[in-house]
Amino acid sequence: MKKGTKRKARHDEELKQTKKRSTKIKPPKPDEYFEDKRNLEDLWRETFPVGTEWDQLDSVYQYKWNFSNLENAFEEGGVLHGKRVYLFGCTEPQLVWFKDESKVVCIPVVVAVVSPFPPSDKIGINSVQRESEEIIPMKQMKMDWVPYIPLEDRESQVDRLKSQIFILSCTQRRAALKHLKLDRVKKYEYCLPYFYQPFKEDELEQSTEVPIIFPAEPKPVFCEFDWELDELEEFTGKLIEEEELSRDQKDTFKEFVKEKVREAKRANREAREARRKAIEEMSEETKAAFGNMRFYKFYPVQSSDAPDVSNVKSPFINRYYGKAHEVL
Repeated sequence: MKKGTKRKARHDEELKQTKKRSTKIKPPKPDEYFEDKRNLEDLWRETFPVGTEWDQLDSVYQYKWNFSNLENAFEEGGVLHGKRVYLFGCTEPQLVWFKDESKVVCIPVVVAVVSPFPPSDKIGINSVQRESEEIIPMKQMKMDWVPYIPLEDRESQVDRLKSQIFILSCTQRRAALKHLKLDRVKKYEYCLPYFYQPFKEDELEQSTEVPIIFPAEPKPVFCEFDWELDELEEFTGKLIEEEELSRDQKDTFKEFVKEKVREAKRANREAREARRKAIEEMSEETKAAFGNMRFYKFYPVQSSDAPDVSNVKSPFINRYYGKAHEVL
């Protein structure tokens, strides 16, 4: 066979193979669909759930909670639109229904404080087990108010943004907890966001009850004495009658209670004086700010992906903040 004929035969074969390959058209890929992320979608997750036990944190996020009500509050016409807002999280264990089953669930809640300045830089640590309440700087518990950056702004330079939304954040890593003393770990579970309202008497200032923990043998005496309602002799006699207190400790117990009452009255006087002084030294601008502060409490909205919490909503925030102005 001549060379030209060989080349032509090879060329024809290549064309044939190319044509065969080109007829195998791959079907077009269906368009992939990704739901757009909402601008404030992760806002509720970013707020640290203060006071929640560490081993319960994962259970808080096992459901797809919907906080679109919180997001909408920042839109035009919403209660938080255009305002400077400080947010903190907490959880409320409640018995709720989900998929025809009742169970106790840690419900996430977000509290929004409308204020021109941080409502507090302190944390309260209190529990039934602790003898006394502690009010300490947030930073001792690795907590602080930090600016929240909406999703659409996260590519921008953070230092150029003027954030109006601040969240209470905690930098304590869960992995490092095993290196901490148990008392330190437990402190996180007893934390409550602290707020001091100088124009309102504290519950403790108004109370006439004194918690008594008398170091008796064989076991301490736990009780509460009300200096306005209780008569000490009668109160002590009842404890002896109920065998909570031995008769030979009667006088010692009465002196102990009198001293505790004196301490409580002195603390109340000092608190009232401190509040009066704080108000006197306050600028008119700050007084107006305290007067205009508003607390909003956000619960998850009803959805098919999470338990219905509509029947367990409460305006109460905590013993420092009292009740929310509005529950959403």
